[in-house]
Amino acid sequence: MSKFQLAQLNIAKMKYLLNSPEMSDFVGNLDRINALAEDAPGFIWRSQSDDGNAVVVKLFGSNMLVNMSVWSDIELLHNYVYRSEHSKVMSKRKEWFERIEYAYSVLWWVPENTKPTFVEAKEKLFVLKNSGPTNEAFTFKNAFPAPNAHFNQSVGDIDDQRQ
Repeated sequence: MSKFQLAQLNIAKMKYLLNSPEMSDFVGNLDRINALAEDAPGFIWRSQSDDGNAVVVKLFGSNMLVNMSVWSDIELLHNYVYRSEHSKVMSKRKEWFERIEYAYSVLWWVPENTKPTFVEAKEKLFVLKNSGPTNEAFTFKNAFPAPNAHFNQSVGDIDDQRQ
């Protein structure tokens, strides 16, 4: 059994201010989707402010939303992202977010019971952008096993479904 957990970061470039009428449907679904994640199998932790807000971080600029979480494994995260109500809300993402032409989502392994930092997450995203998928920073499509773990899942079993 691996002593590692899966960290994930994704960023999104907003078309409008978060408090604008155009973003109201997205904002109106945040609490429900965050609760869905927290109740999902494999969920361990998500970044959030003291009031539970997960989108306040200005790591990449004021028009960028940032989401970071930790999961027990890649398959359970994949199920939440692409096979839950989350995917239905995110199917409308073009209404709220601009297309990002570079890496906007990254996965990496962290030691069990470790909360990744935003600085670490930003570094992982840049590793992916500059080097492509490696055991240090990867994607669903090009996943790498946890250190010292047997990879029970074929990388091809997980579709590369872009958010």
